[in-house]
Amino acid sequence: MSILQANEITIRIIDKTIIHGLSLSVPEGKVTSIIGPNGCGKSTTLKALARIWPCYKGNVTFNGEDIKKFSHREFAQKLAILTQAPQSPADLTVKDLVEMGRFPHRNWFGRKSMEDDAHVEWALGQTNMLGMQHRLLSTLSGGERQRAWIAMALAQRPQVLLLDEPTTYLDICHQLEVMQLLEKLNRELQLTVVMVIHDINHAVQYSDHIAVIKEGYLVTEGKPQEIVTAQLLKDVFKVEADEFICSNGMPALLPVDLVK
Repeated sequence: MSILQANEITIRIIDKTIIHGLSLSVPEGKVTSIIGPNGCGKSTTLKALARIWPCYKGNVTFNGEDIKKFSHREFAQKLAILTQAPQSPADLTVKDLVEMGRFPHRNWFGRKSMEDDAHVEWALGQTNMLGMQHRLLSTLSGGERQRAWIAMALAQRPQVLLLDEPTTYLDICHQLEVMQLLEKLNRELQLTVVMVIHDINHAVQYSDHIAVIKEGYLVTEGKPQEIVTAQLLKDVFKVEADEFICSNGMPALLPVDLVK
C-alpha cells in the first residue's frame, strides 16, 4: 500500500519543465530510494513530495488525500524532510536543534510542554545522541551532525521521513552509520523512509523499493534486486559495470568504464 503517491506530476521552475508527467509510489513502512544521474530531477521530485515545489500538473497524495488540503502544521506532523547539507547557527546545541522539531506540535503560544521534552529525549535516544545533547553543532563530526538532524526530524514524530543525499560529504564509515540508522528506524518504528542517494550499491543494500529517474521521467521502479542491473547503469548512467552477488544475496555493481 502506498502512503505517498505522485500522480502524473509535472514540475516547472521559471519557464523550464524539470519533471514530466511522473508517477511514483512510496510503499508504507518501507525504505524507498530515488536514483538517477545528476540534474535528472531527483531532488525536485523529493521536494514535490514534501510540498516545497508545487505541481504544475498532477498532484501528490498522502494516504489518498491531496497534500494541498493539509495545513502547514498538519502536514509537518505527518512528514519531515532533511534537505541536502542543512545549515544551522554554529552556536546551537544538539538539544536546541532537536527541540525545533517539536514546533508543529506546540500550542499557539509556542510554549514547550513536558510531552515535548519527552519526545526530544526519545529522538536523541533513537539516534544515539543523548550523550552529545549539550554539544555545539559546530564541534560535531559530519556523521554526528547528520544524526542530530535526523533526531530533529524524528522529534516531529512523522509517518514519513524524506532525505536528500543524507550521506553527502561523509566518509565510508559514517555513510554506513547513517544508512544503518535509517534502516533501524524503518524496521523498529515502521517509519517510511524516502531518500535521494547517489551510491547505487547503498540504494540496493538498504532499500525495499527503488525509483529510477532520467531527464525528468520515471524510467522504472520496483524491488532493487529486480531492477538494478549492469544494463540499467548502461542505459541510465552511460556507465559499463560488472555485476556481483554479495554474501547476503543482493546484487552489487562495480563501474569499470564509460559507455563508448
